[in-house]
Amino acid sequence: MAGSSLKKALGHIRVLDLTRVLAGPWCAQNLADLGADVIKVERPGAGDDTRHWGPPYLKDAQGHDTSEAAYYLAANRGKRSITLDIASPEGQDIVRRLARQSDVVLENYKVGQLKKYGLDYESLKREKPDLIYCSITGFGQNGPYAQRAGYDFIIQGMGGFMSITGERDDLPGGGPQKAGVAIADLMTGMYATIGVMAALAHRDRTGEGQYIDMALLDVQVAMLANMNTNYLASGNPPKRWGNAHPNIVPYQTFATSDGHIIVAVGNDGQYRRFVEAGGRPELAVDERFATNPMRVRHRDTLVPILAEMVKTKTKQQWIDALEAAGVPCGPINNLDEVFDNPQVQARAMRVDLPHPTGGEVKLVGSPIKMSETPPRYDMPPPMLGQHTQEVLGDMLGQSAEQIAALREKGVI
Repeated sequence: MAGSSLKKALGHIRVLDLTRVLAGPWCAQNLADLGADVIKVERPGAGDDTRHWGPPYLKDAQGHDTSEAAYYLAANRGKRSITLDIASPEGQDIVRRLARQSDVVLENYKVGQLKKYGLDYESLKREKPDLIYCSITGFGQNGPYAQRAGYDFIIQGMGGFMSITGERDDLPGGGPQKAGVAIADLMTGMYATIGVMAALAHRDRTGEGQYIDMALLDVQVAMLANMNTNYLASGNPPKRWGNAHPNIVPYQTFATSDGHIIVAVGNDGQYRRFVEAGGRPELAVDERFATNPMRVRHRDTLVPILAEMVKTKTKQQWIDALEAAGVPCGPINNLDEVFDNPQVQARAMRVDLPHPTGGEVKLVGSPIKMSETPPRYDMPPPMLGQHTQEVLGDMLGQSAEQIAALREKGVI
């Protein structure tokens, strides 16, 4: 855990976080890791939807499930949680008062939903002219799909990702495949983080706030990167290749006797050393396989031969042999192996924090490594409403009696 004396890159920034589920909370957690004071606003009694997306749940000292779902824990470190019914006039007033003392507002409500509460950008801008306000939706604030709800799985399909992900259509198991994590949500959270940081830099220079309109579909399209430009340059939509490469052979996964490895042969010399390590040197001089263009042409003949060769050794035997031979390779690790990996451990990618109900919560550290203002892990993901009294009392000057009255009315 980072020491309290460390400087905070965003220690001067307060974020009012009206988001839930993943894209918005992921952005807010990035900002919290970098030192921002993030106030997470949640529905009284229920909170962020992901609090209930279990099992698995964090376990207490006796090994019993707590109320904290692992999904929620993944995206909410370093925040303060307050409960607030923003549909009530009193709740709306509290949001406006908190926004006046904040630098950034994050929200992921449906287009136009917050306007009826007077909590949209134009309304809050009148309260604080230099406010940075970031909206995250499935399809953005304009266009024919703006009113649609956005779900990561649907966006992965609609945005083209699943057209290039999955096994080849002509092989067993072929067809479109989503990613194993919600990449559209996560990447939108990352792009939103960049947008907020850029807006803060602009505000610091000019005093101007601004509105940021983030859409999952925009991000999913953008992140296809070279696949987009391959299509735009050629007019030919890329297709699925599974774990193979369209232009290089062998450049794919193989099953070993006890797991899987990746072999990424980049030239003919590496290919020769690969088959020599497998005891099949004749495959390097066979004219059908001697050069990469020939291997690509005869892929369907060569790959089954290589697959049988790879099955003769264990995953670790292959890794040791190929690393010694200078052939690019790597294991396909499960998460047990990932967190046991000495490089992952050396990079401090797991952090353990004290937790009110679990005793301790195990989380994944930030990948951002900074020499002067490294990410901090000062607070675990908050319990629902854990900081309501603190925030309303300290920031808004509410008395204990006023807070109790709000609680009695169901506002908090």
